[in-house]
Amino acid sequence: MNTATQSSLVRAIDLLCRGLRFLVGGLMILLAIPVAQQVIARYTGLLPVYLWTEELATFLFVWVVMIGSMLAVWDGTHFDVEVIPTARRPTLRLVQLGFVQLMIFGFGLMFAVYGIEYAKFGALQHTVMMGANKLWTFISVPVAGAFWALFAGAKLWLMIVAYRAGELSGDAEDREMSS
Repeated sequence: MNTATQSSLVRAIDLLCRGLRFLVGGLMILLAIPVAQQVIARYTGLLPVYLWTEELATFLFVWVVMIGSMLAVWDGTHFDVEVIPTARRPTLRLVQLGFVQLMIFGFGLMFAVYGIEYAKFGALQHTVMMGANKLWTFISVPVAGAFWALFAGAKLWLMIVAYRAGELSGDAEDREMSS
């Protein structure tokens, strides 16, 4: 992969992430509406208590979390636990960072593949108060898994390219390599 292709890949994923950030921001604004309605209704009595707002808030919250996790994979901001010290040698650094990305990639593929059956199960159910098909919530699992795998695979590829170019040092953050 040449530098132009590599930078095109990063630009395309960054553009996709910009759209995801816009989407998650919109969902957060939408999430505030039923939550505020619930709080006002329960504590003031100014509004009637609608139980469907809880189902809507749950649906929106699930999507906010899943889209946030997709963005965290690409941005390298998802939580992790450092078990061994950061390697200083580029080869060991590639092994450390590559292992993490391979694990995310593998789990992403599992979520994407097995999540399809999970979503099919959700398609058979409806929410009690709204009557909405639960597929709209359950489909977030395979969608998120596909994005995790895509982003982790791209980051792994960019790490390998950086390693081959001699740009992978023990002090560099893995996100900086893809910029």
